[in-house]
Amino acid sequence: MEPLSEQQIRASFVNCTKGESKRLAMPRDLAERPWGDLDFLGWRDPAAPQRAYLVAGSAVGLVGVALRLASPRAGQTRRSMCSLCLTTHTGGGVSLMTARKAGRSGQQGNSVGVYICADLACSLYLRGRKVAGLGGRLHESITLAEKIERIAANLAGFLDKVVE
Repeated sequence: MEPLSEQQIRASFVNCTKGESKRLAMPRDLAERPWGDLDFLGWRDPAAPQRAYLVAGSAVGLVGVALRLASPRAGQTRRSMCSLCLTTHTGGGVSLMTARKAGRSGQQGNSVGVYICADLACSLYLRGRKVAGLGGRLHESITLAEKIERIAANLAGFLDKVVE
C-alpha cells in the first residue's frame, strides 16, 4: 500500500457523513506505518475503544469504512479466526466489527459485519511481522503472494457488501 495523507484518508469514507469523517480520530503514527507491508490501513480510536476504521484501495479508488466493535464476551477464552487474514487468536484477539452500509441502505440502518483481528494488524500477521499470542497462523502450503491475493479478495468482498 502506498502512504496516505490525512486528507486522502478522510475523503475516502463511504459510510459516514463528511462531518463525521472530519471529526474521526486519525492515527498519530501515519509516517511510521510499514506501508510496504500493509494491504489496508486499519486503526482503533483510542478515545472510543468500540470504534475502528479501515481504508483500502479498491477498483473504484480508496474506500474508507467506519466500524463498530461488538462488545467482548466476559471470560472468552476460545479461539477465533480472522475472516480476512485467517489468523487465529485466543480471547479477544478477533472482534466482530460492523460497518453501516453506504448510501440509502445505511441510512435505513442496514449494516454488514466481519470478524477481524482486533488490532487490525492482519497484514503484519500474514507476513510474519507480528505474532499472534497463543493462536497464530496455521501452516499453509501456498506462497505469500497467494496469501496476499486471498486477503485482498476477502477484503474486497467485505467492502463490496458495504458499498452495494
